[in-house]
Amino acid sequence: MDNLTLQKHALEVRRGIVSATHAAKSGHPGGSLSAAEIYTYLYFEEMNVDPADPQKADRDRFVLSKGHTAPGYYSVLAEKGFFPKEDLLTLRHTGSYLQGHPDKKHIPGVDMSSGSLGQGLSAAVGMALSAKVFGNDYRVYALMGDGEIQEGQIWEAAMFAGAKKLDNLVAIVDNNNLQIDGPITEVNSPYPIDEKFKAFNFHVINVEDGNDFDQLRAAFAEARETKGMPTAIVCKTVKGKGISFMENQVSWHGSAPNDEQYAQAMSELEKAEEALCQK
Repeated sequence: MDNLTLQKHALEVRRGIVSATHAAKSGHPGGSLSAAEIYTYLYFEEMNVDPADPQKADRDRFVLSKGHTAPGYYSVLAEKGFFPKEDLLTLRHTGSYLQGHPDKKHIPGVDMSSGSLGQGLSAAVGMALSAKVFGNDYRVYALMGDGEIQEGQIWEAAMFAGAKKLDNLVAIVDNNNLQIDGPITEVNSPYPIDEKFKAFNFHVINVEDGNDFDQLRAAFAEARETKGMPTAIVCKTVKGKGISFMENQVSWHGSAPNDEQYAQAMSELEKAEEALCQK
């Protein structure tokens, strides 16, 4: 898929994030927006998934370890066709299947119910190990936040993945440098992230701009070519990417746009769409 088409999908993912959190009057737009290109590349280019058969045995698996960024996850699933886009407006509403965190029992396309930070990589490692034990060739992708990797369970899972040489596992870090309490360097710095994963026997790929499809394409291609060890892709991104007043603002980690902010955000996305249409 060409970059322009991917950019259009990412734009729609951003629309879904803004619309869903506005309708819910709650949610986590900042980290959802920073990962919009990652979500888009995974679901429209990288992974073997089929919305018509969400549970097919040979599908690639995805684990959203930073489960609070469900608005981004739901938006890309809807964009891919796993469920109707209009359902995004029911996010966090009573009776909605689109809860504040992903629920595999009720949401088509979700492979793990997540929310408690630090647990997702362990589940992804288990899936990758299962594929090796039973001779399956599916791949497993886990998306983590950079604040999340302050959790010790992440490194227990990394140790195991490296020891078992799980080359069908790709751990992705959304390195937007902000967590709920502020810059990760001020809260509890996980840097250098790449060297830590290397110490656990991962092949590490640093992506200088995780919101750039060319760089993502190169990184995931390199991960596929890596044999005998798991891969960690550390993506530098911009929290709140695509919405001017949300970019690099920690306050948008867990705040929903009001009516005025929603109108401004959607106007910015409309202008971005117009610019894409002129390419």
